[in-house]
Amino acid sequence: MTCPVRLRPVIPGDLPIFFEQQRDPAANRMAAFGAADPEDRGAFMSRWEGLLKNPAVTARTIEVAGDVAGHILNHTTAGAPSVSYWVGKPWWGQGVATRALLAFLEMIAVRPVEARVAKDNIASLRVLQHAGFAIRGQTAAFAPGRGVEVEEYVMVLEPDTLAEAS
Repeated sequence: MTCPVRLRPVIPGDLPIFFEQQRDPAANRMAAFGAADPEDRGAFMSRWEGLLKNPAVTARTIEVAGDVAGHILNHTTAGAPSVSYWVGKPWWGQGVATRALLAFLEMIAVRPVEARVAKDNIASLRVLQHAGFAIRGQTAAFAPGRGVEVEEYVMVLEPDTLAEAS
């Protein structure tokens, strides 16, 4: 049986859990474009303080069976509305990211919306495709999680695509 995913506003007590999740070396390698220094608690807290104070950012905690499984955000990247998410390793492979993204996209009205994913992050690529995102471009950038330049897909969810993907 699959546990339901719940999205709720981020509270200060979630941040230490998010910090520990982002410290995982395997998660950083897969995500590629995470924090420059996943061990820097001060930088992490400062970033989240800014996100939570920014009225243009929608941030939600992903909960599964009452546990903090990760977070999901709507923000602006390179001038475009974007979504990003992070799911802790204990919840990988259980459909948590997909269910959270679908629920989040029902909450936010902005379309089109972008997401970026390392080309070899097949799990996240599938999550985005299940939610109706399509590849609209490619780019490469330095990826702190790998210490090298990494190719990524620019994914876009167009208006009315979500209803077709569900």
